[in-house]
Amino acid sequence: MVAQLAVSLDGATTGFEADHARLYALATLWQEDVTLIGADTLLAQESSVRTALRPGPRDAGPLLAVVDSRHRVHNLEALRELGYWSDVLALYSELTPARRADSLIRELVTGYDHVDLAECLDHLGRRGAKLVRVDSGGGLLGAMIDQGLVDELCLLVHPVLIGDAPRWHDSFTRHLDLSLANVETFLPGVTWLRYCVAESSVEVGETVGGDG
Repeated sequence: MVAQLAVSLDGATTGFEADHARLYALATLWQEDVTLIGADTLLAQESSVRTALRPGPRDAGPLLAVVDSRHRVHNLEALRELGYWSDVLALYSELTPARRADSLIRELVTGYDHVDLAECLDHLGRRGAKLVRVDSGGGLLGAMIDQGLVDELCLLVHPVLIGDAPRWHDSFTRHLDLSLANVETFLPGVTWLRYCVAESSVEVGETVGGDG
């Protein structure tokens, strides 16, 4: 599981003009089997999806898996036609509101009031997925970190301080030990930091070492 996101120098995910072209160019390095996206991320892109070209599904593309326990995303058919993904899988929980009966989007229902992310990854693994890339910040990424599901963390750091804005690291409580795998700097001062998550990472409140 690889998590990748664009951030400011002080960890904000909004309030600046992110270099999305570079972010997604770097994402192609993984050639993921599944792109995992949260509802908030897709809702923020609704206007651009409405006006985008729709060449149809890309057979060789990854599967788009959308975490949407409250069923807030209603343009999944359009997302499938954008030419980036081979298909779309909606991830719902048992308490997700009813969907359209004529929907052609495949569904996976896990968890009671929230999507069971670990069970989703198990399901995708059984279907042959070897690499999943999380294209999301905020709550989804935080939940995956807290559950110990992230193996690699990649930050595209922009040379700007935002101040009063949500931080990507505000949404999790787990202690992470990171091993720096690669650093690359691009003009104008945008830096790509690639970290591996150490197996020794523990949740906040747990005891580390022998002093107990």
